[in-house]
Amino acid sequence: MNISNILSEKSIFLDLKSGNKREFLQDLAQKASEITDLDSLSIFDSILERENLGSTGFGGGTALPHSRIAGLNEVFAFFAKPSAPLDFDAIDGKPVDLVFFLISPENSGADHLTALAMLSRILKDENVCNKLRQMSKPTEIYALLNEA
Repeated sequence: MNISNILSEKSIFLDLKSGNKREFLQDLAQKASEITDLDSLSIFDSILERENLGSTGFGGGTALPHSRIAGLNEVFAFFAKPSAPLDFDAIDGKPVDLVFFLISPENSGADHLTALAMLSRILKDENVCNKLRQMSKPTEIYALLNEA
């Protein structure tokens, strides 16, 4: 699986003006709904349910909220940067400024795990994250993510 299989330029959202983690996830669910044609509330509820099990903020200013959702036919990834770092209850206590948002079909065990592993490798690469923080155009970000 390549990142281009699950992420497109139109799935990159920059400067989201959300006031907190919950609003940010709602905003991303709405944007994901527009691309997937799934109900935004279903996406949000599924992501929030997973997030309530434990924060997906895994340190270094990064987070990877994810869920499997009924009615979805393929894996979708979204990349987002909030306008200001958000408290995400990350394991290191640091605010989050780089987020991958992953939704997969309900029965996509292997594909979901493969996508999670690929995205988490990107977010754990400090060099890539530093470059992502400097970029302000979806085209640049998409090109970098396809190289990572």
